Amino acid sequence: MGQDLYALDFDGVLCDSCGESSLSAWKAAAIQWPELFADVGEGVKEKVLADMRTVRPVVETGYENILLVRLLLEMTQPSSNASKVVSELSIAALLTGWEHEVKPVAMAEWGVEKEPLVELFGRVRDDWMDHDLHTWIAANRFYPGVSDALKFASSKLYIVTTKQTRFALALLKELAGVTFPEDHIYGLGTGPKVEVLKKLQERHKGARLHFVEDRLATLKNVIKDPALNDWNLYLGDWGYNTADERKEAESFDRIHIVKLDEFCAKLK
Repeated sequence: MGQDLYALDFDGVLCDSCGESSLSAWKAAAIQWPELFADVGEGVKEKVLADMRTVRPVVETGYENILLVRLLLEMTQPSSNASKVVSELSIAALLTGWEHEVKPVAMAEWGVEKEPLVELFGRVRDDWMDHDLHTWIAANRFYPGVSDALKFASSKLYIVTTKQTRFALALLKELAGVTFPEDHIYGLGTGPKVEVLKKLQERHKGARLHFVEDRLATLKNVIKDPALNDWNLYLGDWGYNTADERKEAESFDRIHIVKLDEFCAKLK
């Protein structure tokens, strides 16, 4: 057999970016809906940002954080003209119904579309980085042991993420001190993760293939595709997933629940 190849998700596997993504989402939402965010008190803002960590497991792509911030604001600070989608909405219902029941209804009611929100989210991050790179970097953290594991990895590594590549590169360099080849990062816009995995296995025939994710839904998509049967699948128990999702993952023979120290040891 050939060398081990690891395809790694970024947010929730390598980097805890929830603090930065939530703050960026707040800034973006204040641009998108200034009338809602203009006079919000600091206490309400802190509550919303704290709740963002609870609901973070539902996020697949960064722009969704903008929608979540607005939902949580309206749930925290109810008003007579609150969105219909917020009526009787709970954190638990948001966690279980986000993809098919909450997100599409909210986007339709608010008259927003994905691509403009993706652009806005990226623009807000770029502006923050351009004007205060130090605080943008400081709002993120790599999980303990990950930086060294990346630096001293004996395996071939790729990053497969819905994060825009330029942000992943900046964090790897400035926060982790890791020089990572840009052509080994498949970021937002490079296609679905299942298609990226197919490209990698075609390019590296004979390699032992490993895919590490924190989203159970993504791993389930891999399992559905017979062309990806050679991939060993891992769900990181330190990332953005829930106890219920980890329990469900145990019912799949192909999914291995891995702890952070075990993951770092595997890379080395």
